[in-house]
Amino acid sequence: MAPEDWGTLPRMLRHQAGRHPGDTVVAEGGTRLTLSGLLDAAAETARGLLALGVAPGDRVAMWGVNSASWVAHAFGIWDAGAVIVPLSSRCKGIEAAQLIEKTGAKVLITGAGPAGTPLADLLPPLPALRHTAGKELTALGARIPAREAEARALAVRPEDLCEIMSTSGTTGAPKGVMLDHAQVLRGYWDWSEIVTLDEHDRYPVIAPFSHGFGLNAGLIACVLRRATMLPVPIFSPDALMSLIATERVSVLAGPPTLFHRLLDELERGASDVSSLRVAICGAAAVPAELITRLVERVGLERMINAYGLMEGTVVSMTRAGDPIDVIAGTTGRPVPGIEVKIVGDDGKEVAPGERGEVLQRGYGVMRGYWDEPARTAEVVDADGWLHTGDVGVLDTAGNLAIVDRKKELYIVNGFNVSPAEVESLLLREGSLAQVAVIGVPDPASGEAGVAYAVPRPGVTPDPAGLLAWAKDNMSNYKIPKRVIVVDDLPANANGKIDKLALRRRQASGE
Repeated sequence: MAPEDWGTLPRMLRHQAGRHPGDTVVAEGGTRLTLSGLLDAAAETARGLLALGVAPGDRVAMWGVNSASWVAHAFGIWDAGAVIVPLSSRCKGIEAAQLIEKTGAKVLITGAGPAGTPLADLLPPLPALRHTAGKELTALGARIPAREAEARALAVRPEDLCEIMSTSGTTGAPKGVMLDHAQVLRGYWDWSEIVTLDEHDRYPVIAPFSHGFGLNAGLIACVLRRATMLPVPIFSPDALMSLIATERVSVLAGPPTLFHRLLDELERGASDVSSLRVAICGAAAVPAELITRLVERVGLERMINAYGLMEGTVVSMTRAGDPIDVIAGTTGRPVPGIEVKIVGDDGKEVAPGERGEVLQRGYGVMRGYWDEPARTAEVVDADGWLHTGDVGVLDTAGNLAIVDRKKELYIVNGFNVSPAEVESLLLREGSLAQVAVIGVPDPASGEAGVAYAVPRPGVTPDPAGLLAWAKDNMSNYKIPKRVIVVDDLPANANGKIDKLALRRRQASGE
């Protein structure tokens, strides 16, 4: 059955549970949730929300770490005809309150945070928030007839909003990205088809459910394809290695650094990871050597590179049979139903091989920013093109490479410098697990690069040696002025490197 036949997430869940009731879709410790069990748990949550007066289209916030409970509550929100507003478990009280107020959420479903502290205790008073709910939703729902909740679920329409996802906010106040049932179902049906995710797979969802990848390419994709998701509440490399071995994980998604770490652990004689068959990276330059080592050492069938964004769902993916250089250097071709073009500063399309801003058009483009039509009009033009703010290159075969963010470029002696390009080059030196480059004011050259570098485990990099390597391997204007070795890089609520925090650190003289 195709996504357009389901139309909505509630109908998709009912179809899957009706055909395959005993298939396990969530495994968390000793907890196992089958499709029929998920359907029942979602219905209980929906009845509880109806008892609280939640109407179709109302926003319900979810705040907590990845868990089986999170999955059940999410489908319950959709069964109630409501719109989920996921809050990062990393949010502080003021940040969570800002998003709750911004979207007008009436109900907050929450529990314990990463440290075990009840997250609701962190919130300041919110007069407009009617209820903060958790396990008591089941008891509340007892007063609502099951048929009433079922009618509500079946009344949801494909064009109804299903989620409002917060952007990372690295360029200002977070915005709420509106997505509907039809586009989420189609986007992640196609994504999971290319990934070859199926009912035999076991897939740890490391990205938070509050993030577009964790919710859509994790939680929803697993139910779509009846794969077993393994929610990871707090990421730990050691725990992940153990999970891969004990749960026979077959699909793994993460940045290149995660796979470098996996290989480092294997070289130390770590646990068996022979169950892995597919690895997925997102819009990152992946060293060709890493792909080769994963195929040879782990026995991977596929390494997939992909590009998507909150505002545009899934944009492009590499495909089966692509050569290593395409997977390493590009995010593949646009997925069905999506158009991509590259434009220069004048708005005109550039030739293949030339850099410019990535524009996207098609079913995956968001419905807009919640309650912000002016900001929506700034990024989605009259012809339906989403201006992503990403700098990319299309080759003659249509493969898209993401090379930078438009606003992160800096200028050294009149030359535009791409932080992402410098980062990719520095990673080739071999001693670094992660690196982030920012441009800072410099009296001699206008601006200069500063590289914050995280070493690979067991390696002690030498900043002077890294700069010497850079001089031997980069154009002179791309060479960072300084390399600062750090234990880790700051991340924002969505897990992306927080370059604003690095700039503040640099400005304060840390």
